Amino acid sequence: MKTKNQIQICALQGSPRGMKSRTRKLVRFVLSGAEEEGADTELLDLHDRKIEACTACDACALTGKCVFDDDFLSIVQMMRLSDGIVLGSPVYIDNVSGQMKIFVDRLADSIHYQVLTGKYGCAVATTWSSGGEEVVSYLNHVINYLGAQALPGMWVALEDDEQAIYGSEERARQLGRNLVRAISAGTRFPEQLRIIEENRAFFASIVTANSEWRREEYDEWVKRGWI
Repeated sequence: MKTKNQIQICALQGSPRGMKSRTRKLVRFVLSGAEEEGADTELLDLHDRKIEACTACDACALTGKCVFDDDFLSIVQMMRLSDGIVLGSPVYIDNVSGQMKIFVDRLADSIHYQVLTGKYGCAVATTWSSGGEEVVSYLNHVINYLGAQALPGMWVALEDDEQAIYGSEERARQLGRNLVRAISAGTRFPEQLRIIEENRAFFASIVTANSEWRREEYDEWVKRGWI
């Protein structure tokens, strides 16, 4: 059970292979490292949740809620209640998995309203031989887009060796430990903060345009000095 001051880390992994997934194992290693630093952790498999593809209907922009009655909003709420976020995906055709991409596409409103401001995250990926660096970079970009700072992530080339993932266990555990330490210390990454501030300045126009029907969110931005 989480104590009042215990750091909470949630992880979302995008492999459809369930318990057989090596991406899942890699994410689990990261969480194990976080637990060694005293964090409370939770791992969620996107494949097991109902997440509809975005239809670009703009309902979220107008109301703050999606038209789909699925698991998406509960996952976002879990992220908002956490101090750190871990995103993991296998590399499929030089990009994230379909499960992860559908989830990311639904985050547009969360990005516009910077719902993870002040939080931290990291990304991991598994691949046959290539594309891992690009996928980690993309997922870290998503973390920044949501207003959070990202630690350097990691990717592992596995080819067809089912045991290769275990060679990266200690490195992944260290990533988890580093994530908790960054949260505890309030570590600042100046270049990322500059990018986040630039993004926020752009999104301010969206928040202002929506202020008539989303006054509470607009007032919060004014209170924070973002508008």
